[in-house]
Amino acid sequence: MSEPMPRGFHLLIAAQFTSALADNALLIVAIALLVEQLLPPWWAPMLKFGFTASYVLLAPFVGVLADAVPKARLMAWMNAVKIAGVLALLAGAHPVAGFALVGLGAAAYAPAKYGMVTEIVPPRQLVAANAWIEVSVVCAALLGTVLGGALVSAGFTGSAVSRMIASMQAAPLADGTGSAHAAALAALLGTYALASLLNLGIPDSGARYPRVRADAAALCLDFARANHTLWRDRDGGLSLAVTTLFWGVGATLQFVILRWAGEVLHLGLEQAAYLQAAVAVGVVVGAAAAGRWVPLHAARRVLPVGVVLGLLLPAVGSVQSLLPAVLLLALAGAAGGLLVVPLNALLQHRGCALLTAGRSIAVQGFNENASVLAMLAVYGALVAAEVPIVPLMWGFGLLIALAMAVLMRSAARSRAAPAG
Repeated sequence: MSEPMPRGFHLLIAAQFTSALADNALLIVAIALLVEQLLPPWWAPMLKFGFTASYVLLAPFVGVLADAVPKARLMAWMNAVKIAGVLALLAGAHPVAGFALVGLGAAAYAPAKYGMVTEIVPPRQLVAANAWIEVSVVCAALLGTVLGGALVSAGFTGSAVSRMIASMQAAPLADGTGSAHAAALAALLGTYALASLLNLGIPDSGARYPRVRADAAALCLDFARANHTLWRDRDGGLSLAVTTLFWGVGATLQFVILRWAGEVLHLGLEQAAYLQAAVAVGVVVGAAAAGRWVPLHAARRVLPVGVVLGLLLPAVGSVQSLLPAVLLLALAGAAGGLLVVPLNALLQHRGCALLTAGRSIAVQGFNENASVLAMLAVYGALVAAEVPIVPLMWGFGLLIALAMAVLMRSAARSRAAPAG
């Protein structure tokens, strides 16, 4: 019988799921707003770019903030910031600007969430805890994408409540009418509010950390040292490299699949969004398997799965019918879940041992989201250059497989060396 999780853990998962559900649904709604405003396709990856920029720019500060105040309270505050972003979209702000404000709240939410996990969960349960988190993240992405697709569907946007809310918007569009997606945004306001209430119900972990100097220069210097410390650690550096690569690829793949489904399978935005369910189901299966059968000390053994993940992307790009696409996407998702859960747990364990909970997660978030920004910038440039989607998927997949092979070789060479 598996050991029960500590008090408050499942409420933390519920709050994380609800907030991430709204984030993923809002992305689809924001893409629909771009389409509604007749903006060119390269604006779509800029949504994620603007959302993620806060993770990188605020990394030296959000980790210290997460350690300075009770983390559950901070998460509730950050959901309020996300609500402000949705309100900005309702007021007629540019979709990228409004979604970037939501990203500001998410940037401070992440170190509080993951830091609290390391505070309340003992090391022997970290892989299982990360499996729970990964399943909740993926289910939120799956259901959030489905929810976003439903919210932008013709039936919802054409409803009487949608027209009523659109008529109340402060900033009409160029044709003199409010956005057809105002009701979708209003529904997401309620979702973020629910997440805030769940956050406020999480008990305090009781962990407290020494106060640090609050001036920006000192915080940036301390963050640079923390980043250097985690990268130089044998296990910390390896797991950070893998998760950095994984999340950069994952964020880009979200847009790649939407575009590929439209161009190759000729699906609309709503149907293409539903297709990502195959990836999400696969990740849930892979994450659950990792939580069940991969202990923390064996995290390195999953590295070959990363090579398989990279090679699956060209295979997905080469099919032209729905059923094999669904099967391959599910397999790719399972490989991703099996890969990232043990290595994320290893990274949290080493980060908490070397640094504090909040600072280590801030370092992790900085590197992973810098990778997201870099890959989204490359993808946006390739889209603007009108590179065909199938060769693009081949290139991404082969580069992932090569990078994972290099990391496997590096890990094999350092295996005999003592941990830092």
